[in-house]
Amino acid sequence: MRIFIEAIDIAVWDAIENGPYIPMTKDDDGKREKHWSEWRDDERKRAQYDYRVKNIITFALSVDEFFRIQQCKSAK
Repeated sequence: MRIFIEAIDIAVWDAIENGPYIPMTKDDDGKREKHWSEWRDDERKRAQYDYRVKNIITFALSVDEFFRIQQCKSAK
């Protein structure tokens, strides 16, 4: 599975190992998560990797395995 995902895009595998990328911004209170409408194109692309890998993993699973993981929030 690792080789298959890395062949698609090495950054997709990074989303599995390090969790999803969440664009952040600094404000008076510290850091906060950016609203998706504020994301730049490069941030949108990096955030999309987690969704892509969840799709790949989902298609590789049997029905029983799928039901065990369907509530997971990230590919990690």
